[in-house]
Amino acid sequence: MNPLAKKILITLGFLLIYRILAYVPVPGVNLDVLKDFFSMHQHDALGMLNMFSGNAVKRMSIIALGVMPYITASIIMELLAATFPSLGELKKDSQGFQKYLKIIKYSTVAIAFIQAIGISIGLTSMTGRGGESAVMINTTTFVILTAITMTAGTMFLVWIGEQISDRGIGNGISLIIFAGIVSAIPTGIIGTINLVDVGELSVIGLLFILFIIIATVTFIIYVELAERRIPISYQKKVLMQNRFKRIMNYIPVKVNISGVIPPIFASAILMFPLTLLNSVQNPVLVTIKDYLNPNGYLYHVILFALVIFFAYFYTSIVFNAKEIAENLKRQGGFIPGIRPGEQTIKFLNQVANRLTFWGALYLGIITVLPWLLVKLIGINFYFGGTAVLIVVQVAIDTMRKIQAQLTMQKYDTLSVTGL
Repeated sequence: MNPLAKKILITLGFLLIYRILAYVPVPGVNLDVLKDFFSMHQHDALGMLNMFSGNAVKRMSIIALGVMPYITASIIMELLAATFPSLGELKKDSQGFQKYLKIIKYSTVAIAFIQAIGISIGLTSMTGRGGESAVMINTTTFVILTAITMTAGTMFLVWIGEQISDRGIGNGISLIIFAGIVSAIPTGIIGTINLVDVGELSVIGLLFILFIIIATVTFIIYVELAERRIPISYQKKVLMQNRFKRIMNYIPVKVNISGVIPPIFASAILMFPLTLLNSVQNPVLVTIKDYLNPNGYLYHVILFALVIFFAYFYTSIVFNAKEIAENLKRQGGFIPGIRPGEQTIKFLNQVANRLTFWGALYLGIITVLPWLLVKLIGINFYFGGTAVLIVVQVAIDTMRKIQAQLTMQKYDTLSVTGL
């Protein structure tokens, strides 16, 4: 079998397992009560968590938490690594990086377990319209079973993500989130058609929604492919030594250096406390939960600020101007008009900071855009800006990796045939 086809089939196979698990509920849950409950919570924290999990929360599946605990643990570790140099050093060698990943996984277990307990306790106090309870077994037994099964489900998803990354195509964790969001598209289309049928949405309104979606996706693709190319010159001696090799004569710096990570990090940071607060009865905590309602202004102001913060924070991690400058000097290259060494580092940091400003602003606007349209026009969107951004970016990244695999196979074929 073609290696690329094999990798694609492995990826699709693992994603199929993920989607099957989304229909396996935790023991003792009354699904009819949950269905009524989530019909009233489509646009709050639980609705957002449900969207990222591909409706697994609505079914109270064993994978209802999705990979968000893993993402939250990764955020915490990135912050700690940036604060404590000794922890940051673990990421630089292979053995240390394995320890770093183990710490993230142990943290994921703890976060998932705490979130699962919070959700299970909240379910025990939930009742349906007829007064029937959402839990059909003993409360203590239910909390223990839910905490164990949901934590195990999250760790199994993390393992699936690792298998996709190692043996399939694309980033496994990103593809799991992508699959969860995309799985809700048919439901969103049907829901929109129903709104038109019952007269709640006009044909003009539907066309406007389609226009906004197409314009947003086009804009995201345009920005994601945009880059600043910093010209590079090489010494004549280096060019003569490598005259039969292609030497890149520019450094590509993307407008959105941080990618899709800032919106995911920001959503995960906000989802964690909101999930825990969902089952509280304390008046003060209930007030905090109401203020952080995802339909409110404060939530989106905080979300916008977190996206900006994580855009700068993650860029500072992935874009290492000092390392780029040292590699250039080692290869005999330099930026015209800029001295090698400290001047090059300063120039690269200036370019990265300018691009990050516009990239962070773009991410923040895309993240809150659907909510703004809902507030200004009153038309509901089934997908938030974060969801659209994730879908488009993961699709672009996966297509690039497929294209790279095709190019690699082409070179392998030419080498086998002796060309």
